[in-house]
Amino acid sequence: MSGEDSKTQKKVFDAETASSLVKELRENFGSGRTRSYEWRVSQVKVLLKAVLDNEEQIIDALRSDLAKPPLETVVYEIGMFKNSCELILKELKHWMTPEKVKTSIRTFPSSAEIVPEPLGLVLVISPWNYPILLSLDPVVGAIAAGNAVVLKPSEITPATSSVLAKIIEEYMDHSFVRVVQGAVDETTALLQQKWDKIFYTGNGKVGRIVMTAAAKHLTPVALELGGKCPAVVDSNVNLKVAARRIISGKWGLNNGQACVSPDYIITTKEYVPKLLDALKTELEACYGKNPLESEDLSRIVSSNHFARLSKLLNDDKVSGKIVYGGEKDENKLRIAPTILLDVPQDSLVMGEEIFGPLLPVITVNKLEESLDLINSGEKPLAAYVFTTDKKFKEQFVKNVSAGGLLVNDTSLHLVVETLPFGGVGESGMGAYHGKFSFDAFTHKKAVLYRSFAGDSSLRYPPYTDTKQRLMKALIGGSILGIIRALLGSS
Repeated sequence: MSGEDSKTQKKVFDAETASSLVKELRENFGSGRTRSYEWRVSQVKVLLKAVLDNEEQIIDALRSDLAKPPLETVVYEIGMFKNSCELILKELKHWMTPEKVKTSIRTFPSSAEIVPEPLGLVLVISPWNYPILLSLDPVVGAIAAGNAVVLKPSEITPATSSVLAKIIEEYMDHSFVRVVQGAVDETTALLQQKWDKIFYTGNGKVGRIVMTAAAKHLTPVALELGGKCPAVVDSNVNLKVAARRIISGKWGLNNGQACVSPDYIITTKEYVPKLLDALKTELEACYGKNPLESEDLSRIVSSNHFARLSKLLNDDKVSGKIVYGGEKDENKLRIAPTILLDVPQDSLVMGEEIFGPLLPVITVNKLEESLDLINSGEKPLAAYVFTTDKKFKEQFVKNVSAGGLLVNDTSLHLVVETLPFGGVGESGMGAYHGKFSFDAFTHKKAVLYRSFAGDSSLRYPPYTDTKQRLMKALIGGSILGIIRALLGSS
């Protein structure tokens, strides 16, 4: 075998390689080093330093992979990750402290606590749309919880995956944190192994594959998926502000390639002309008369996704429904912000998560009808409502089931660290962000402490009627019942 062939052979990552990796990291985890507060803090600090030191490289990589505007990278990828790290560094000691809990007369005398402990070895499979934040945010949560971690970033954004591999290799403790680059074969090899948790961000189709693989080992999973996120617009709102906030959450988040982007709007037939005029005016203010040339708009990630979005747009059922945009440049993988009015529910664009710059607007006679329309589909990752009507706002919050709700804005609930971020039903399971990230990778171990004092023959054979009465009273937890049992009354 030639030297070149040998080099190529070494790069193969199959089930055997994955098994060796898992075995090595599991043995390393057994050393107990990751359980210490000092190790966890040191690794959070060094990962934050790695990202800040390589900010320009990250910006360039995301420019290469997605034509992502630097502001979006700095704010939504690097900035949000920085906030996560700073919160962990501030709160971790408190999060790690066992929680004292009450005990009852049933175990008297005793004390109890809940001890947070790491799960062990976790696998994080991250997506291409926010390849820095959605890779490192779960990873830093897993590290804060004291786990060993393997990160599998997306092959669809190769420049960013390469940067992730480079900085983790250079900065992190290699005994406990690794990156595996690759595509389907590498992911499949990893999924064949036994993990203590798998954290997957992506689509429902792959989510099912992940969950099926995890079931073989009874491995718990967190699935951060997506769905068709609705935005309901009432007629009593500040229209300019509402339009700008919809634009920010749709096209200002990776040109619609975000799991929390508004997927469609619902408003009334009476109000829709005003809403459309406002969206058109504000879109032109943001991206100019020729948005395909705008440097503030990300491109479509790949030719496959471009073809998928083109298919949605070319559907016979939506021909003639475009009221704004629709321009495409296949060579540059660019699609302009596009608004479609009153597309049928059985059209392709309403049958799947769009994950791109197309925005259908659905009209109803009364805004209350929007609730039934939303609830007739699968539960989305996020749902938005723009209204100043207190009663309708309360109706929306009470009746719409989604991973998260936001009133009078889009996407900003993600930056509130005291709120869990995650889906429900088809939009996923499990949540993270802030302390919820620590909890996602932690087992809360129940510990009861008893002394040898106060031992009673009550629980031991031979069983008598008196013991039965007393045990029944003890289980009931009633002091009065215990006294009555001791006195011999039923």
